[in-house]
Amino acid sequence: MLGVMSKPWKKLDEAVLIAPGEKAILKKRDTVGEELFPDRDEAEASLAADVKEIDKLQDQLWAERTRALLVVLQGIDTSGKDGTVRGVFGCCGPLGVTVTPFGVPSSEEAAHDYLWRIHNAVPKRGMIGVFNRSHYEDVLVVKVRKFAPPEAIEQRYGQINDFEEYLTDNGVTILKFMLHLSKDEQRKRLEDRLEQPKHNWKFNPGDLEDRKLWSDYEKAYETMLERCSTEHAPWRVIPADKKWKRNAIIASIVRGALERMDPKYPKPSWKPSDFKIE
Repeated sequence: MLGVMSKPWKKLDEAVLIAPGEKAILKKRDTVGEELFPDRDEAEASLAADVKEIDKLQDQLWAERTRALLVVLQGIDTSGKDGTVRGVFGCCGPLGVTVTPFGVPSSEEAAHDYLWRIHNAVPKRGMIGVFNRSHYEDVLVVKVRKFAPPEAIEQRYGQINDFEEYLTDNGVTILKFMLHLSKDEQRKRLEDRLEQPKHNWKFNPGDLEDRKLWSDYEKAYETMLERCSTEHAPWRVIPADKKWKRNAIIASIVRGALERMDPKYPKPSWKPSDFKIE
């Protein structure tokens, strides 16, 4: 079992990683993650420690300003993209983190190629950028809803891979997380939005239409995972039925990525002793 004492983060990462060329059969992937953080108290303790360290490393990344980290959150409705942002990055300083939600393209965005708005939101050097949905909508909802012809969708897998390789070649580390939610858990969360007045605003009748296309979305996600999990930007499938476990797993992997980046505070060209404050 994987808990706080069984770290480093690498063991968790291996459990959720889609290796390049690996088949991504979602029905065979656990949405609960029984073996990952089986104890909630341990998971929450790990999350708290990782969040604190992420904040520290983000500050160093911001001071260094030579590289960036891009975190992509992709998942069906109610899978917890907003909750992940709050749970993992909510304690970071506001100067060094940007969160970009991608919805239906505006008229301006639709007038450009589909990657235009994405590239425009890529974090600049020193930043952590979080995408709540992403360019992958263009091989998911666009594919399932047939908003583009099949030949256009087919081209996009390679284009996305090339785009992400270009970013990594230019100092952007990319972490991609698919939040893997069960259909039963989605039903419970949708019902909660209907039954709890304070959550009514979250309910979108259009979510029920997408729910009817569950198997089509599952196939689209599997193709996305198999075609776009690369050495430079692999996908990770995160069990999302339990919110506390989802956040603990992602925080651990984000911390591990930042530790590998190893940002440093820059050393000034002057000595503090050269100055006297009067």
